[in-house]
Amino acid sequence: MTAPRLWALVGATGTGKTALSLDLAEALAASGRAAEIVNADAMQLYRGMDIGTAKLPVAERRGIPHHLFDVLDVTEDAAVAAYQQHARSVIEGLFARGRDAVLVGGSGLYVSSVLFDFRFPPRDEALRASLEAELARDGAGALFARLRELDATTADRIDPQNGRRIVRALEVVLQGEETHGAALPEAPALWHPDTRIIGVHVDRAELVERLDRRVEAMWADGIVAEADRLREAGIERGTTAGRAIGYAQALAQLRGELSEADAIAQTQALTRRYARRQVSWFKRYDDVAWVGPGVTAVDLLPAG
Repeated sequence: MTAPRLWALVGATGTGKTALSLDLAEALAASGRAAEIVNADAMQLYRGMDIGTAKLPVAERRGIPHHLFDVLDVTEDAAVAAYQQHARSVIEGLFARGRDAVLVGGSGLYVSSVLFDFRFPPRDEALRASLEAELARDGAGALFARLRELDATTADRIDPQNGRRIVRALEVVLQGEETHGAALPEAPALWHPDTRIIGVHVDRAELVERLDRRVEAMWADGIVAEADRLREAGIERGTTAGRAIGYAQALAQLRGELSEADAIAQTQALTRRYARRQVSWFKRYDDVAWVGPGVTAVDLLPAG
């Protein structure tokens, strides 16, 4: 019997990874290798965050089992170390049943936590709470300046406006631990030896057009109403979900802080910037098979 394989479909948001993951799972099944899909998009972990994350509805999943979607409440923290443990447990379960796993998503650190053999520094809840309070009081800029003084290398790899990532990096540094912050370890070893990483690439101009239209569709499809429902579920109390691109702007619109036009424009700009960072992240991977939007799932299968 052929040993199970871990597949990873990575790349920027809007490149077509979701559709390709479905096609790949079906092509694998047709070739005699049953496969199931495992989510590696941090925001798709959340229940109720559907429109703004382009989450595939259950009815459109072609009967293929999907894992690690809708597993967190919007008040919970999406922690990559916990995700790593859960995702690997799911994948090991699939392997035990003789099935391939198709990991799909664009959250770079989440993908990397599964694919590569590295361990996360410890957490210090009291220190984290203190840093979160500083973030709320002083803003991300002040904490980022502090991080740059303590660990310039990590600071260079973090978005200066990503307060949550800055807090985590400072939490690690202040414990005296070595941190990879927002980076891969040097020469990372694969966690599972039979792993195939496929990067989905779309030319920049086409991707920008896709992303701008996607954001407009989010508003047309009701992200503001969805955000309003999530307010009742406590999204504004959470440290992760309420800061998600699109939801933060929809919530600001509901509070009267942004007009609809400004909320859309801000979301488009942030989405384009996020896509650039995703591309930069995945380009650091070794042994990625990059494919364009015209690739078919059958093209991805090994010859013979």
